[in-house]
Amino acid sequence: MLLQLTISNFAIVSFLELDLRQGMTSITGETGAGKSIAIDALALALGERADADSVRPGADKADISARFRIDKLPRVKAWLSEQELDEQDECILRRTLSREGRSRGYINGTPVPLSQLKALGALLINIHGQHAHQELQKPDHQRALLDAYAGHHQLVNGVSRNYQHWRQLSNERKRLQEEQEKWQAERQLLEYQVAELDELALDEDEFPELEAEHKRLSNGAELVTDCQLVMDVLADNDETNALQLVRQGLKTLNELVTMDAQLAPVLEMAEAGLIQLEESHNELSRYLDRLELDPERLHEVESRMSKLMELSRKHHVPAAELHGFHQVLKARLANMDESSHRLEHLDEEVEQAKADFIQAAERLSQSRQRYAATLNKKITQSLHQLSMEKGRFEIEVHADAAAGFSPLGIDRVEFLVSTNPGQPLSPLAKVASGGELSRISLAIQVITAQKVETPTLIFDEVDVGVSGPTAAVVGKLLRQLGESTQVLVITHLPQVAGNGHQHFFVSKSSDADHTETRMQELDEQHRLQELARLLGGNRITDNTLANARELLVC
Repeated sequence: MLLQLTISNFAIVSFLELDLRQGMTSITGETGAGKSIAIDALALALGERADADSVRPGADKADISARFRIDKLPRVKAWLSEQELDEQDECILRRTLSREGRSRGYINGTPVPLSQLKALGALLINIHGQHAHQELQKPDHQRALLDAYAGHHQLVNGVSRNYQHWRQLSNERKRLQEEQEKWQAERQLLEYQVAELDELALDEDEFPELEAEHKRLSNGAELVTDCQLVMDVLADNDETNALQLVRQGLKTLNELVTMDAQLAPVLEMAEAGLIQLEESHNELSRYLDRLELDPERLHEVESRMSKLMELSRKHHVPAAELHGFHQVLKARLANMDESSHRLEHLDEEVEQAKADFIQAAERLSQSRQRYAATLNKKITQSLHQLSMEKGRFEIEVHADAAAGFSPLGIDRVEFLVSTNPGQPLSPLAKVASGGELSRISLAIQVITAQKVETPTLIFDEVDVGVSGPTAAVVGKLLRQLGESTQVLVITHLPQVAGNGHQHFFVSKSSDADHTETRMQELDEQHRLQELARLLGGNRITDNTLANARELLVC
């Protein structure tokens, strides 16, 4: 419930702090005093759109804070936990608005986007405006009211999930069917290309290896001649060779080291060089022993390379990339095969998903019809209390699976009313009398609000067009509602205001430079004075005070 509302520099409010209690709170005041300003400020704290003109003239920013008690609101605590926001027994929503139009929102002191303020606000407060009857004429709002009253949250979510699943599968099937049609011509070519490359059986690194082997085989004679020449230079020339000369140098270095030890590193390097030369000679010898000059193998390699180059030109792909190109074609063909296989099974899945959706939607439809019957009786009874003794109310739930599907099911929900005997039931939107429409709207709002989980309900002059004995009934209905939840009522009717557990009076004062709205809580004596004013205007007599005392419910 809403415990406290603090408003600073908003519209014509300089500073206002309201402490609110459980039950019904009446808010009254003179016309134009600004009775709805507190509600407008609260809506801002709940994430509604902001207007820089809302900042009080002369102030830099407006600041609105709303403190709620949430220890008995598991949905609110769960939401805060999911959003990783501080979860205590109380919750503070705050909104600031600068003169330049910059707006910031906070939950428990943590900056949050306005979307989060709005989402949390929807769990805390439900505002019924004076034009709520206009919303009630819309079929979508009528269905939403019925679902809220029936607590269909889980059923509607289940229907929505089944609908989305069915639509996803249907869209997937459509996409695959279109792809299959597009792939028909391409598939034949793809199958031929893959078969041709399969026959080639090219290994991943085969082409670079073939190139290396071809270079070696085609240059075999030159390799043998030059290798022998190098070996001759290194060690095989009987007259002089590198190894012989290095050994002679080493012999001299050994003698020099005995004369000067500083030459020892030079000796070590020369000995290492000798070892390297010997190893080079040995490696060349082994290389020549292994070297095969095979004309037949050269022919095979050239033939293989010729085939690869032919396919390379054919597919406009470098020969070294043919293997990767082959894998891409195979993967695309496999994807086509997989899609064809998937398409074969999708029909059954789509039909099953559709059947699951219809089954869930029919369960929701049946529940809607049961709760509609209950609401019909309650709202009709309420209309009788609101001086529409012959009025009838009925909610028609038209379930038609063939008419079209939506995430909200298969139903068309319509509120029907008859206000006079013999008059047929007609859509709520066609009720002619504005007063009757207001009373019907009020009855629907009060009855449905009893089952809505929102802990705080605000009625902003929803009793417009109601007077006399009917107003007294409205007041009793709202007070009865206040026994189970917190209700704030902005009203101009003394019969309604007198039923409040708490009463605030809104006043406006002006001087040459400023206008300011104030709200103060009234004690019993001042409540009598305010009810008397509502009854008789500014001229309060003993009779109006006596009438006011009769209206005051303590």
